[in-house]
Amino acid sequence: MIIRDRPSGLKLFLLLRGSILPRILPALLVNIAIATLVTWLHGALGDVKITLTAIPFTLLGLPLAIFLGFRNNSAYDRFWEGRKLWGALLLHSRSLARQCLSLIEGPDSAHIRNGLGDVRVRMVLRGSAFCHALRDALRGLGPDPALAALLAPGELDGLGRAPNKPDYLMQRMGQDLRLSIKEGRIEPCLAANIDTTLSALTGAAAACERIKSTPIPFSYTLLLHRTAYLYCFLLPFGLVDTIGFMTPPVVAIVTYTFFGLDALGDELEEPFGLEHNDLPLNAICRAIEIELRAALGDDNLPPPLAPVDYCLT
Repeated sequence: MIIRDRPSGLKLFLLLRGSILPRILPALLVNIAIATLVTWLHGALGDVKITLTAIPFTLLGLPLAIFLGFRNNSAYDRFWEGRKLWGALLLHSRSLARQCLSLIEGPDSAHIRNGLGDVRVRMVLRGSAFCHALRDALRGLGPDPALAALLAPGELDGLGRAPNKPDYLMQRMGQDLRLSIKEGRIEPCLAANIDTTLSALTGAAAACERIKSTPIPFSYTLLLHRTAYLYCFLLPFGLVDTIGFMTPPVVAIVTYTFFGLDALGDELEEPFGLEHNDLPLNAICRAIEIELRAALGDDNLPPPLAPVDYCLT
């Protein structure tokens, strides 16, 4: 995610980081070259003069802009829903820490110095590992070896073998909760509250997996891709007889807008990746880990992630 103040003046037109321009630049240059060639030949291919008026482009341009806007709204809904789900994960993680520390009894107060042998410490730290594992699963990455510090011995190996890694950690949570009930550390009626929080975490993870595995229908995206490219590549023939030598710059502006909207929808459609405009899942996971460690009284907290070249991952 790009984190920076809105640029002003000439800098607004020169920024590349976070811009969609690098992604569409090859197609944009080809379109400008075609527009320049059409202008130089005045719309003629050999002895054949291709005559197009602006009317078909006017009729097609308006619905194309509307449908591109509709697709981008749908893509942004997915992006915003993903952000709300990760906000819910932060909320439920806080609730999990509070419930584990206040409802599960122990011989002494829960503190990170007790180590992973304390079921309360183990469950709270595993809540942080759950968020890290979900992030890696959504990005198609393997388990992070750094999770060994948050998991009980052997759990990292089990995590690597599990087909659904976040669900594996939730299963381990359930086993620890059952063990706490069996040992009399928590009343069953109070354990139901923790189980509800665990279910909420699982529900948020499942919703993220739904977004990841259900893209916008390909046929709809393909139709817009084709229409936008055909419109922009034919546009010089409809403008050259009207505006002459101004055809290439006008075509460049229209092409940048349509190609940019098309490419921006592709970026927003999958919000959990590693593109510059995707959600900063690393930073969110780090924030969750800091809060859960602080709840355990840890004085050696990792620092929050900061943007690098205005990009927060």
